[in-house]
Amino acid sequence: MSSVYHIPVLLKESIDGLNIVQGGTYADVTFGGGGHSREILNRLDEQGRLFGFDQDADAEQNIPQEDARFTFVRSNFRYLWNFMRYYGVEELDGVLADLGVSSHHFDTEDRGFSFRFDAPLDMRMNAREGQTAADVLNNYDEEQLANIFYLYGELRDSRRLAQAIAKARASRPFRTTNDLLEATRPLFVRDKEKKEVTKLFQALRIEVNHEMDALRDMLLAATDLLRPGGRLVVLTYHSLEDRLVKNLMKTGNVEGQHKQDFFGNQLCPFRLIGKVIIPSAEEQQSNPRSRSAKLRIAEKTESKD
Repeated sequence: MSSVYHIPVLLKESIDGLNIVQGGTYADVTFGGGGHSREILNRLDEQGRLFGFDQDADAEQNIPQEDARFTFVRSNFRYLWNFMRYYGVEELDGVLADLGVSSHHFDTEDRGFSFRFDAPLDMRMNAREGQTAADVLNNYDEEQLANIFYLYGELRDSRRLAQAIAKARASRPFRTTNDLLEATRPLFVRDKEKKEVTKLFQALRIEVNHEMDALRDMLLAATDLLRPGGRLVVLTYHSLEDRLVKNLMKTGNVEGQHKQDFFGNQLCPFRLIGKVIIPSAEEQQSNPRSRSAKLRIAEKTESKD
């Protein structure tokens, strides 16, 4: 296991984007190593509150100790609205989300997130419940697998991959990452193998953790909870999640449907703050996870109906 749990991407830019009110109430819905949360707490006064969400039990080791302003929520961020209601919070001043997989997950050998290690095909963010990647590979039919690889991995050879997996599991069920690599490697061109395998693992991870559905739920909850002037700050790492975030910030819905009032004016509860921010060359060099990162920031403009 890596000695560093996780290096936050675009840390200063993300926290600056929240435009923090010292006595405000915020949610870091991807707590992880706690880097973003600690910086938020540094900018809050004694009246400020911060809720940190994470469904991974490993993240709990990073909870700030003896800080009454911080509340850890052991849950998927899709339940943001439910837990804010539980804690009596009607409005938030800001929501921060650093999507994707933390460096901790990639560096933990026995979780199955990385093909660098021969490990059980798990890939669950919440290791306490739900189906594993092995369950998906062993139980989904060919069409289901092909759809996952195409939609979530954007793999053109999705059907051939699904066929190869169905053939391999007929003689022996999938258990480890090496089992998956052995079954699919012959289908990848050598100079593109690493990139294609990365997409394959991404597709499985997204399916196992229902990431796209969870993201939709969280974005809609954030839209409802943010007060006028509140900020939504989101870091994305692949085109699927970035498309949902961009759509929401530009149109107010994840489908990207522009809605107009009677006079033809665009109806959207957000205004974009600046342009998309990408990490500097120096940050990309020092933190490889940042190389595909995009930071989007929007401000809530409308009150709830």
